[in-house]
Amino acid sequence: MEDVVHRIVKVNGINMHVAEKGQGPLILFIHGFPDLWYSWRHQITALASLGYRCVAPDLRGFGDTDVPATPKSYTILHVVGDLIGLLDAVASDQEKVLVVGHDWGAMVAWSLCLYRPERVKAMVNLSVAFSPRNPKRKPLDTLRAIYGNDYYICRFQEPGDIEAEFSQIGTERVLKEFLTYHKPGPLYLPKGKGFGHPIDSPIALPSWLSEEECNYYATKYDKTGFTGAFNYYRNLDLNWELTGPWTGAQIKVPVKFIVGDLDLTYNAPGAKDYIHKGGFKRDVPLLEDVVVIEGVGHFLHQEKADEINKHIRDFFSKFQARPRRLPIIYVGIVVVLFSIIIQFLFVRRI
Repeated sequence: MEDVVHRIVKVNGINMHVAEKGQGPLILFIHGFPDLWYSWRHQITALASLGYRCVAPDLRGFGDTDVPATPKSYTILHVVGDLIGLLDAVASDQEKVLVVGHDWGAMVAWSLCLYRPERVKAMVNLSVAFSPRNPKRKPLDTLRAIYGNDYYICRFQEPGDIEAEFSQIGTERVLKEFLTYHKPGPLYLPKGKGFGHPIDSPIALPSWLSEEECNYYATKYDKTGFTGAFNYYRNLDLNWELTGPWTGAQIKVPVKFIVGDLDLTYNAPGAKDYIHKGGFKRDVPLLEDVVVIEGVGHFLHQEKADEINKHIRDFFSKFQARPRRLPIIYVGIVVVLFSIIIQFLFVRRI
């Protein structure tokens, strides 16, 4: 991660840590859980080398960004407000920017495009498809009805409960459990049973994840704890209440969506039908492409970094300004005039 510049930007009443690299059109990278800005390390390196300015913040409650103490300070309106403040601070000269999101970052990115489409030129979203607001049922009621109370999002709801269990397991172990989860089925965390196997059993890291990288994550979560991250999940129903005005609204930004076929989000009930049978395109009319990568799980931007980098580069290249070409007739006129001038100058010299 050479030449990455780190700084703190004051946005929306908090101090936000931002990592930056490169010059050119700005790409805003938005991470999810349990990631940090660091999860975009491969994309930052590759796309900065291709002439982009890569900006990757730690969202509120994560990493080196402030961790507000009040749980209700983590609504989707707060988080999108942070990003608008960040863009005002680092990209005031750019009318629109490019956006890439993953996991919770994808949900935030969808919301950014929904609330402030005039700030986004185009977006590549990973793993989590757009989820239109259901005015008839709150999110947690739906999740409990489908998965039960042991589903990981349901287990995150009681403040202090899951934090205490994770404290017993240990920060590094918890992060490895999440980062190495590679099953298409839902993740359950039965009370008192952790991830379902002994906490001293070995965890084999995949080829795309090193001990050094795990240590970086663990160092940051040891400092902040998990509560800030869990507060995103604890505001699902409040978000539902606050976003009533956007019921039925469409995403009016050009989008490319990429997901792994082993991602638990892609295998959720109804997800494939929504993505492939018209619902997704109805709600995101400027959806240009859906890519499903075989054999890949949730953390696809790390697991298949080179492939994801190419998808991002190829899609965003369509939205870069190109030199205007003169019509061929004008080119011919210019050539004729130039030849006349040359002949005139030659005659005068004679």
